[in-house]
Amino acid sequence: MRASRTFDGTSGSIAGARRLATTFLGEVAAAEGLVIPDLVVDTAQLVVSELVTNAVRHTDGPCGLDVELGRGVVEVSVWDTSFQPVSVMERDPARVGRHGMEIVTALCGGFEVIPTAVGKRVVVRIPL
Repeated sequence: MRASRTFDGTSGSIAGARRLATTFLGEVAAAEGLVIPDLVVDTAQLVVSELVTNAVRHTDGPCGLDVELGRGVVEVSVWDTSFQPVSVMERDPARVGRHGMEIVTALCGGFEVIPTAVGKRVVVRIPL
C-alpha cells in the first residue's frame, strides 16, 4: 500500500506532505484492521517534515513524497530536483538550525540517497 504526491516546492508543501502521511497511515490502519502505534505516526510526521523542508529550502523546483506501508516498516521517500549531496552535520548543540538529517538519522537509524535523472531521492524506513 502506497500514497504518492508531487508538491510545488513552496512552504505549504511541508504541511501538505505531513497531512498525506498521517491520512495514509490512518486509512490503511482502518482498512486493514491494523494498529499503527502513535509513536510511529508521530515519527513519520516529523521525518516527512524534515525531508520535505530540506527539499523546499535547498531546491527551486517541485518535490514529491511516497509513503509505503510494508511488512513491519513504513518507508518514506522524498525526491527533489537538486543534485546536492545530503549529509548529517557534525553534532553541535550550539548550532541553531540545520539539525534535520541528524534528527532523521536518530529516528530511523540512517537514510539512503538514490540519484535520479532529475535530482535525488532520500529514503528512510521507520519500523513498526
